[in-house]
Amino acid sequence: MMSAADSPPTSPSIQICRIMCPDDANIVGNVHGGTILKMIEEAGCIIGTRHCNTQNGDRCVAALARVERTDFLHPMFIGEVAHVSAEITYTSKHSVEVQVNVLSENILTGTKKVTNKATLWYVPLSLKNVDTIIEVPPIEYFKPDQEELGKKRYEAQKFERMETKERNGEIITPVSLPEPYTVGFSQSSLIHLIGPSDCTLLGFVHGGVTMKLMDEVAGIVAVRHCKTNIVTASVDAINFHRKIKKGCVITISGRMTFTSNKSMEIEVFVDADPLAEAEKGKYRAVTAFFTYISLDKENKPLPVPPLKLEGEEEQKRFEEGKARYLQNKAKRLADKEQKQ
Repeated sequence: MMSAADSPPTSPSIQICRIMCPDDANIVGNVHGGTILKMIEEAGCIIGTRHCNTQNGDRCVAALARVERTDFLHPMFIGEVAHVSAEITYTSKHSVEVQVNVLSENILTGTKKVTNKATLWYVPLSLKNVDTIIEVPPIEYFKPDQEELGKKRYEAQKFERMETKERNGEIITPVSLPEPYTVGFSQSSLIHLIGPSDCTLLGFVHGGVTMKLMDEVAGIVAVRHCKTNIVTASVDAINFHRKIKKGCVITISGRMTFTSNKSMEIEVFVDADPLAEAEKGKYRAVTAFFTYISLDKENKPLPVPPLKLEGEEEQKRFEEGKARYLQNKAKRLADKEQKQ
């Protein structure tokens, strides 16, 4: 029988907050989606690392493995305070599920709005050997079905991660003299050298740094396509397939895959090149789909120009994007009906 001192900890939680500055936003004052994603990941990393070090044994750092679909429910603006709260909701033998809520606060009026809800998965890596995954201390569940539901979410994300790995051979190739509104016209890439300030104690890049860069590239693709102000509407699951080490050069590439009347989906890849260990070769590190909407000067949605498709591959990616769009739309409507 466990004593009180030996019993599993209850669901740990933390809250962090920060005021939004001009560097966090675009030219019209909307806070970048990547800035919010970075804050979400920082909160998840803190609570995940803290929890995994509550037991005896090797010290470790929680490394981000996956971010589930994240909707941007309301925009955040310069001068508002972001309140980020994180809670551990499930633990398996080698992973931690963290659920994060983000509220924006207008400190002049006191108005608060929920802007984001996110679910992140972490694995604890040993400080002695980064290839060693530490066992996760269990948490105490408040409801009988809480552990079972968490296990179902764990199995679902594990299956989806395996499916995503099958797409990792795809590359984005440059197009010479592309026509406007085609995939080639808006596709974009960014090259970044991973430095010490980008990394954890283990010398691997923070997941939040990677997500912020991905959002920047996806945003460039969206602006090139519609030539208006744009904001991040949602991010489908972000899968972190392999760690990115300090000193690597990463290439973040984005391309348009689908457009509806009011939104556009952009696929983003992150490829890592370990220059100091060239024999290891380049590899696909992260993949995700970002969705953006086009806004006018009053922050009202504008129609998105249709995407001109060229070839069977682009048509196939468009149909896959359309299926994701309809699936997410149906889920939003179902959630709305449940709340009424």
